[in-house]
Amino acid sequence: MLEILDLFSATFVQRALIAGALVALICGVVGTWVVLRGMAFLGEAMGHGMLPGIAVATLLGWPPILGAAVSASAMSLGIGLLQRRRRLSADTSIGLLFVASLALGVIIISGSRSFATDATAILFGDILAASTDDLLTLTVVAVLTLAIAALGHRAFVAATVDPRQAQLLGLHPRVAHVLLVGLITLAVVAAYQVVGSLLVVGMLLGPAVAAARWTKRIATTMALAAGIGAASVAIGLLISWHAGTAAGATIAFVVIASAAISSGTHQVTVAVRRPLALSERTA
Repeated sequence: MLEILDLFSATFVQRALIAGALVALICGVVGTWVVLRGMAFLGEAMGHGMLPGIAVATLLGWPPILGAAVSASAMSLGIGLLQRRRRLSADTSIGLLFVASLALGVIIISGSRSFATDATAILFGDILAASTDDLLTLTVVAVLTLAIAALGHRAFVAATVDPRQAQLLGLHPRVAHVLLVGLITLAVVAAYQVVGSLLVVGMLLGPAVAAARWTKRIATTMALAAGIGAASVAIGLLISWHAGTAAGATIAFVVIASAAISSGTHQVTVAVRRPLALSERTA
């Protein structure tokens, strides 16, 4: 217990916990819609599609997050343009741009001998190096995410349940879809520099899937997903500290494991409750 207290009393670990909690909040809200709308592939594409922008920004001496934002925005626009032509399905459009962006990023990196950024940092970030500026950025993004999610909640629900009915009700499902894509882009870009592209995708999916097993309301799922994500960050940091493993990769593994644990626990709970409910009915 004393070792745990000593670990979490360190200033850099406290900043990492706060950064992880803020990312968990952002991804808990956005990730719930990603799972409900079946947009997981888009989230993954956004996470990896930032590589060209990051590579170019690094070579030019610009902040990597600026390149990540430009690259992710370009992918969002590209997906939108391809879908408007109605010749390609959504997953096909995303897949083509995903591979193209990833390949372009690797080409830029392999063609430059001066590229100094570690690929591991791009994929898993460096949460233990989270700065005060990072925390401020994540706080602003968290507030913005909550505001957009609250204002667009009715339109998001209607577009998810029945897009045609949403159109008849004047809730503009296409606008709602664009806003959701914007939220995914915002979440991925804001959290990238702290937790990396792979961990962002894990935080979008894992906690939301884990929470959905136990909740029936969207808002409750978001809150529980945020809590599961924050707990996964703390557990991942603790395991990483004692096992001597990479913090980002360990957190990513714990986040995904939370979904499997939740599913297994839910199945056991249902199996236990079913005979009890039958016995109560026959009594």
